Amino acid sequence: MKWEGQRQSDNVDDQRDGGGGPSGGGGGLRLGGGKLGLGSVVIALLASWAFGLNPLTVLSLLSGGGGGVGGGGAPVVQSSGAAQAPAPHRAAQDPQTQFVKTVLADTEDVWRAQFVAGNRTYEDPVLVLFRGSTRTACGRGEAAMGPFYCPGDHKVYIDLGFFDTLRQRLGAPGDFAQAYVIAHEVGHHVQNLLGISAKVDAQRGKLSEVQMNALSVRLELQADCLAGVWAYHSQQGKGWLEQGDLEEALNAASQIGDDTLQRNASGTVRPESFTHGSSAQRVAWFKRGWQSGRTAQCDTFAGRPPA
Repeated sequence: MKWEGQRQSDNVDDQRDGGGGPSGGGGGLRLGGGKLGLGSVVIALLASWAFGLNPLTVLSLLSGGGGGVGGGGAPVVQSSGAAQAPAPHRAAQDPQTQFVKTVLADTEDVWRAQFVAGNRTYEDPVLVLFRGSTRTACGRGEAAMGPFYCPGDHKVYIDLGFFDTLRQRLGAPGDFAQAYVIAHEVGHHVQNLLGISAKVDAQRGKLSEVQMNALSVRLELQADCLAGVWAYHSQQGKGWLEQGDLEEALNAASQIGDDTLQRNASGTVRPESFTHGSSAQRVAWFKRGWQSGRTAQCDTFAGRPPA
């Protein structure tokens, strides 16, 4: 991915100089109603593997649905690179930070144009770089959650150590795999601006856990499709993808499918507990966005469950 020398976004709040952000915060993280995280299921399954816990229990804790484990809340699974982040005075200049700023800038360009075409105004999200933990409008964010989006403050939160986890533990290396992660979270911002997230969250408490999981799958697959729409227009505008880049994104989508994560963690796949979609679904919906370049093709809520 030929990203060097491209415009970098000013909408990045680097909180790493503070040693991980403010402590405290507003309680548990709420999947769907508060935070929509690409890493939630990833970390729940890694925690279940490392600590011998039921992954559904961990997910419940991460979504604000229960008390602590051993009095301390959900176990924190540190990303492999989180403790070795760049020194504060050099963090803003390191290549990975510049890469994130560059990808975010391109999502701004693409979605501004798409919203104008739909007679809407796009509001740029802020991307927060943090280390360890940080306070958000949706509660306390932890590095162990992976990247996430908070509808309450219109911010994407990333501890860059997650990209080491993505590469080393989840088998999804490559810069475009990382770009896909960012674009997926920005996709949640697009859903928020369009009112889709609020409609899904309004069903919380009205539907069963299994039904809410099914809605969550549709929401996540739509964010994958929107990431594909971004990738299409990004490539049309910049031509910056190189051989193998698309395959990196598709591999990342596959490696973080619920069935793949569950199978790797416990050897058992439980479709009724899916919250992000299967590997095949995630790949298919990213490809739909990539091939069409049209937001209208990302209606995962229409008709039967997404294939």
